Amino acid sequence: MSALPWQKLSRSLHTLHGDGDAEQAPINSPGHDDDPTVVEGAGAQTLSGKSATLSWAARTDVGLVRGHNEDSFLALAPTFAVSDGMGGHAAGEVASAIAVETISNNAPVHADDLLLGAAIETANAAVIEGAATGKGKVGMGCTASAVTIEQNKMAVAHVGDSRVYLLHNGALVRLTHDHSYVEELVDAGEITADEARVHPSRSVITRALGSDPDMYADHFTIDVSAGDRIILCSDGLSSMVEDSQIEAIAVSSATPQAAVDNLVASALQEGGHDNVTVVVIDVSDDGVIEQHRRSYLMRLAAVGAFIALVCAGLFVAATLFIRNSWYVGVNNETVAIYRGVNASLLGHDLYTLSETSTVKVADLPDATQANLRNGGVVVSSEDEAQATIQSYREQIESDKARAQQTADKTSVGTETSQANPAVPKSNDEAPAALGGDSDTANEEPEASPDEYDEEEGGE
Repeated sequence: MSALPWQKLSRSLHTLHGDGDAEQAPINSPGHDDDPTVVEGAGAQTLSGKSATLSWAARTDVGLVRGHNEDSFLALAPTFAVSDGMGGHAAGEVASAIAVETISNNAPVHADDLLLGAAIETANAAVIEGAATGKGKVGMGCTASAVTIEQNKMAVAHVGDSRVYLLHNGALVRLTHDHSYVEELVDAGEITADEARVHPSRSVITRALGSDPDMYADHFTIDVSAGDRIILCSDGLSSMVEDSQIEAIAVSSATPQAAVDNLVASALQEGGHDNVTVVVIDVSDDGVIEQHRRSYLMRLAAVGAFIALVCAGLFVAATLFIRNSWYVGVNNETVAIYRGVNASLLGHDLYTLSETSTVKVADLPDATQANLRNGGVVVSSEDEAQATIQSYREQIESDKARAQQTADKTSVGTETSQANPAVPKSNDEAPAALGGDSDTANEEPEASPDEYDEEEGGE
């Protein structure tokens, strides 16, 4: 059989106590500083380990009455199991060993209770096959209680009367339901749980591995958290020690190793009538912090991606806006067409010169010049920009034409030439209104020869 972190031990009782008169030291009550004295039965064996999220310890003991140990355990993170063999020497221990090995080989990597239950059912078939092929004895069987822990989830699968407990916030909860005759009596209300511990039929199992090919395992998944303690045990503990005492010992034990030592010692002190096997697992990291960190990083990444997407969208929109924007501005004192917007970002101009013209800014009205120099005149397209420049050109030509017309009207009748030199009039020739001789001005004008003729003809 391959080496696994599970044990099946058998040793005669006399090797430890001889005549059996050795006095047992009582276990201390919770809260005492002194460690209890661990009283070992024959074939005691311990195993401990630790991972990034779990720490554990296991202990099995033949007890103080039995001559051999039929219990086996599995402690291979993330899966742990306890199996209590039945069928006597060379049978019970074989069945439990086959069970834990099969569970180990078929245990799920994740906390999947369906797969864990299937592993126990596979172990059932393996035990039946072992009895049929002479590996052990016909009629051999065993219980199986197993857990697989993954961060804050724990899968549980169970058959028989071995148990799984959860210690959460100082309170112990039994997670499994015994498949036994006395448990049915308790469920029916015929006896109490304390009476079941000492009932003469307490060893009668109603469901176990190795008898029924159609046997099925109870299975479920629960949440666990950092600081929780899980206890798996054979009935060598639960039948000897009350749950309240198991709770007190589990609460007061600082480490899994101390817990298994103290629990086994308590069972032995109570008489050790059966093999005792205990596995204790502490959840040191339930992955919640890591989940929160990952969730935070995912949210941060999502926000970053959203911001990047928005920025990319804005950049594309801004690029399209700039590429489709036009304005008419000034280039070396002439009017020019620009593509983009008349601004700069981080030292980069957001515009490019598209087309120049011969239209001089100085020829335009003052208001138009101010608009062109103070940001330019925004237009909707290049065609509109060209039309605007054309309108400037036409405006300048129109203004020049009007100015020429005004100049022409001012100069009519005042033309001078060599034949018509400009000669100023004397004061005598000027009219009185212009400052001529007043006496001459007051004289009546001399009649013209025509006027004389008219007068004479009239006579």
